[in-house]
Amino acid sequence: MPTFEASDGITLSYTSWGDGRLVVLHHGFIANSRTNWVLPGIVDALVAAGRRVVAIDARGHGESEKPHDPAHYGEARMADDVIALADLLAEPAGYDLVGYSMGAIVSLIVATRDSRVRGVVAAGVGSAVVELGGVDTRVIGRAAMAEALLADDPATMSPAAAGFRAFADAVGGDRVALAAQATALHAAPIPLRAITVPVLVLAGRDDHLATRPEVLADAIPGAVLRVVPGDHLGAVREPDFLAALTGFLAERAGTTTSHRD
Repeated sequence: MPTFEASDGITLSYTSWGDGRLVVLHHGFIANSRTNWVLPGIVDALVAAGRRVVAIDARGHGESEKPHDPAHYGEARMADDVIALADLLAEPAGYDLVGYSMGAIVSLIVATRDSRVRGVVAAGVGSAVVELGGVDTRVIGRAAMAEALLADDPATMSPAAAGFRAFADAVGGDRVALAAQATALHAAPIPLRAITVPVLVLAGRDDHLATRPEVLADAIPGAVLRVVPGDHLGAVREPDFLAALTGFLAERAGTTTSHRD
């Protein structure tokens, strides 16, 4: 996998497929490019639709470097990483940006900072983006998530965090690095009204971490909401999820400006 160096010296990995208009994918917490985008068939579908696809492994995840200091984490820092990757790719026509859960927070922050973004799919998130400034820590708090990731005995962790611990173990994640990200989750207001590109808010109907997604859609000028079957871990594999994502990006393909007319 090709790599690049972030502003703080961390080495980050990314993967590229296909040719055509660029779309950048940013996965969710604990996941990586393969689990979030390749295995569900999303990369293949986008390449078949004539897109150049680039998926980043976030710091602490996948093939990227995994520091253990929380100072290296947080979605705002990850947004800087996406912008650095866009600088490296140097696509003159700009790029679409798709993020899931943690990656959706990253994508929305990027959309407030980088005029090269042409459209955003913010998936796996809901009202917490508006009310808390990030993922929904009302369901699983930062401390509870970090404790579950670091626990010697999985039986001692909270039931709400148990699935995330199991997921981390299943993908072979560095649990100390993941705990560092859990303690650094973004919790400041995101200037959503400043986003001027088309946005699709995409949420699973049974996703307890993406409740009331209409609140998020209403907070972004002109955003479109689609609710599909599935929970937080399963929605990305639903045919309706893929159809909504690819349909939105196909509509964007004929747009030549990074801002709404």
